Amino acid sequence: MAFPPLFFVLSIMAVIIIIATNALGGVILAEAALSFLGLGVPPPYPSWGEMLSGSGRSYMYKAPWMAIWPGVAISIAVFGFNMLGDALRDLLDPRLRGGALLRR
Repeated sequence: MAFPPLFFVLSIMAVIIIIATNALGGVILAEAALSFLGLGVPPPYPSWGEMLSGSGRSYMYKAPWMAIWPGVAISIAVFGFNMLGDALRDLLDPRLRGGALLRR
């Protein structure tokens, strides 16, 4: 059985890395949503959705930061992973190499 050339393996790995980093934001949102609904990880383990659902809702008017900071953390994490995926796509995509000046 012959192995594929190294170029094809590297091309496929680049696509897999880009898709994984872009999908990670959706996974974080799904976990937070399921934990908010009570279907996530069990209570001894921390979860951003649990933080929004449990203490965040019960103290919303007395201490709004208990709901704001987990929401901000979710937003920053999802935005960060999406930006990482975009940066990796720009770096690893061979069609984007060379810039606009070299294309004719």
